Amino acid sequence: FFFFFFPFTKMADDEEYVAKTVKDVCPHLFTKAYSAHLKKTDKIELPSWVDIVKTGVHKEQAPYDPDWFYTRAASMARQIYLHKGLGVGAFKRKYGGRKPRGTCTEHFTTSSGSIARHVLKQLESAGIVEMNEEGTGRKISEVGQRDLDVIAGSLPSAKAIVPDA
Repeated sequence: FFFFFFPFTKMADDEEYVAKTVKDVCPHLFTKAYSAHLKKTDKIELPSWVDIVKTGVHKEQAPYDPDWFYTRAASMARQIYLHKGLGVGAFKRKYGGRKPRGTCTEHFTTSSGSIARHVLKQLESAGIVEMNEEGTGRKISEVGQRDLDVIAGSLPSAKAIVPDA
């Protein structure tokens, strides 16, 4: 006999939940909003190779989106906000994928380390992230955390989910 535990089953119709942090909003909406913010404020300068580079050896072409670099920077800033201590190697694994090898089985390959390194340097020069005290990876700075929380707070708030009583 299986019991399924659903702690949040009923939506409260009369109460509004105000999003205050990055953890409270939809990741897709936050990444789109923060990438638009990075593009508008010119906190990140694009490298000269941004329109011709592939994002990894498992890809066949460069990204179609002309603003993909801002999207990657916003996604990486969100991941550093959520998980302290991420570095270039962690982002290579996160954005990697399966490489097709014809009739042979597919293997996992990591993404480009140059892109991850360049994005981290740009985020660090903008003051959004800083080096971790433990010596491994980066962490979000106070200015960066405030910046990300302001963007998350400006997104449309979700309805509060209350437990079924």
